[in-house]
Amino acid sequence: LRYTLMPYIYTLAGDSYHKDYTIMRPLVMDFAHDTKVLNIDNQYMFGPSFLVNPVTEFKATKRDVYLPDGQAWYDLYTGNVYHGGQTISADAPYERMPVFVKEGSIIPTGVDMQYTNQYPDSIITLYVYAGKDASFELYADESTNYNYEKGKYSYVPISYNESTGTLTIGERRGVYDGMLQNQTFKIVYINAQNPVAFGNKNAIVSSITYSGSQISTTIK
Repeated sequence: LRYTLMPYIYTLAGDSYHKDYTIMRPLVMDFAHDTKVLNIDNQYMFGPSFLVNPVTEFKATKRDVYLPDGQAWYDLYTGNVYHGGQTISADAPYERMPVFVKEGSIIPTGVDMQYTNQYPDSIITLYVYAGKDASFELYADESTNYNYEKGKYSYVPISYNESTGTLTIGERRGVYDGMLQNQTFKIVYINAQNPVAFGNKNAIVSSITYSGSQISTTIK
């Protein structure tokens, strides 16, 4: 799962350097309007989209999870959607912990690999969690050196418009040695009526060939 998520995680790492971002975020950082999160110390956001809920009780196979108010939440493993502002009993089998995705999220993923630059990101699968407008800036650099400190990196803005159902991949900004000139973006669309488990690439609804210029497609 970690290496499938490498485009997402690598972007968070890039943002930590370029934008002073924080990867692991206590809930109060993103949901200060919800007073119920103020004393929650056993859940956290991983980047802007993932609500992670570690299981620390011996032999537990469930745990209570509070879903912050103001948006819906998707179960990562089923795609089922839950209203925010409530505590649910979430399944926690031995092989996984409960993880939820905030509505209005775009999650870029790559092919399965064993280390960061085993395969170039020529094919990116975007998981679009509908319900609200969404955006994500996909970061890339040479991945094996510190040339990003010298301006050798790129960002690709990606946005989803809930009212029109349009996904837009914007103009690439920046350049670095070895940068891919062409990429394929495959899109998986998830909403309340169309629950999709994370990793189900059979649910791909669209594919875009991208060469650095803005391009849009309707996915809703």
